[in-house]
Amino acid sequence: MSARKRRSISYARIYSIIRRIPRGRVATYGQVARLAGIPGHARQVGYALHALTDGSPVPWHRVVNARGGVSRRATPGAELEQRLRLEAEGVRFDARAQVPLARFQWKTGRRGLRRARPLR
Repeated sequence: MSARKRRSISYARIYSIIRRIPRGRVATYGQVARLAGIPGHARQVGYALHALTDGSPVPWHRVVNARGGVSRRATPGAELEQRLRLEAEGVRFDARAQVPLARFQWKTGRRGLRRARPLR
């Protein structure tokens, strides 16, 4: 399988996982990568999100870094937009501008979402 096709398949898996994050919850880049079958590839989740077009229905704003923070963006104001979208869904930030993951992180549970098979 070509690298391009593998990337296309992994991006589709990533987007599928992100669409399942419930309103008012967040997931980390690493969590999304694990659930998409590409553990250890949190950066690829970031690349996939960067590849989204404006107006995409994928709720990109629900993905935060491992500390619960909003990651820096190339586009000025994008961090604020993400924070405002999360706050509109009821997600709160602490004094360090981080989402308390213990309270707001999406928990898939044992019988919840099954991890995708690893890509080969």
